[in-house]
Amino acid sequence: MQPVLADSVRLTDDGVLILDRRSFPFERNWVLCRTAGDVARAIEEMITQSSGPYFAVLYGMVLKARTLEHLPFADARAQLAETARTLESTRRTNNALRKATKIVLDAVDEAQDIRNALHGALEGDARYRAKSQALGEHTANLLADQATVLTHCWADLYLTETVRAAQKQHKRLRFFCTETRPYLQGARLTAETLIEMGVDTTLITDGMGAAVLQSGEIDALVTAADRVTMDGHVVNKVGTLGLAVAAHAFGVPFHAQVQAPDLLAPTTDQVEIEYRDGAEVLQVLGRPSATPRAKGLYPAFDVTPPRFVTDVVTDRGVFGTGELDEYYEGAQR
Repeated sequence: MQPVLADSVRLTDDGVLILDRRSFPFERNWVLCRTAGDVARAIEEMITQSSGPYFAVLYGMVLKARTLEHLPFADARAQLAETARTLESTRRTNNALRKATKIVLDAVDEAQDIRNALHGALEGDARYRAKSQALGEHTANLLADQATVLTHCWADLYLTETVRAAQKQHKRLRFFCTETRPYLQGARLTAETLIEMGVDTTLITDGMGAAVLQSGEIDALVTAADRVTMDGHVVNKVGTLGLAVAAHAFGVPFHAQVQAPDLLAPTTDQVEIEYRDGAEVLQVLGRPSATPRAKGLYPAFDVTPPRFVTDVVTDRGVFGTGELDEYYEGAQR
C-alpha cells in the first residue's frame, strides 16, 4: 500500500500543493503555494517536515523560474540563485535543502536556459526517491525477522522504504514510536503511516524511551538524520541524543539513516542548530499545554556523538562512524 504521506508535495500549473502535516491525520488539507516565497513560509511554519521541505524547495525553484523566462539568462540566473538562498535558510540545520537548490541550478547552468529548472527538479525528485529506496534496503538487511524497532520523529521516505524492503524480505517488524513534542510528528505521521503499511505499532511518550529500551523489548533504535558530519556526529530531531545514550547503556544498536554524510561539515562546527520560538513548546496542536507565564526553550535538533552511534546507513551501504570517508571513495560527489 502506498502511504498517503509519500506524495505530500505536488507541482501543478497553479503552484506547489503541500499537504499540511500539522493537522494530519485528523484533517487532510492541502496548501497551495503560488510563489517561492509561499513555499518558504510553508517550510518555516512547519506545514511540511522531514523530506517534505526537500521536495517543496525543488518545486519552489521551478515556480520562481517560471517568472523569469522573459529575462536575459544572466539576470534570471542571478534571481534564481537569490531565491535558492532564501529557500535554504528556512531550515538551516538540514543540508538537504542546499542539495535541492544545487541540482536545479546545475540543470539551469548546463542548458544555459532557466526553463531547465523543471528538468533539474524532476531529476532531484527521482534521485532522492531512488537513494531512499537503497537506504531502506540496507537498513532492512540489518534488522532480524520479527525485530522490534524504536524510532523517533518522522523519517518519511527513509522509514517507508525500510518497511517496504523488510516486507519484501518477509520480515515482520514491530515498531515503537515516540510522540515527538511539540508537533507530535511521531504520534500523527509515523504511527499513522506504519499502520497504513500494516505494521504493528505502539506509541509512547517522549519520556518513556529509556524505560522501553531498558525493558529488553527493543532490538534496534533506527532514526533518520538531518545531517551526519564527516567525523560521525548525528544531527537529528531533538530527543535523538537521549534515546541514543539510553540505547548504548542497554546494549541496543543505533542505526542512523542519511543518504550521505556531509562533506561540507567535517565537524559540528559547520552545523548551525536551529532554535525555534520557545512559545511553541507551551502548546500542542495549537492549544495551550502550559501556563503562559512559563518560558519555553526549543532547540529543534540535537547532536549525538559518534560513540553512541552503532553505524550510519546510506544509499551506498552501512558505514561505521569512523569510516564515512569511504562513502565517497571512487564515487562522483
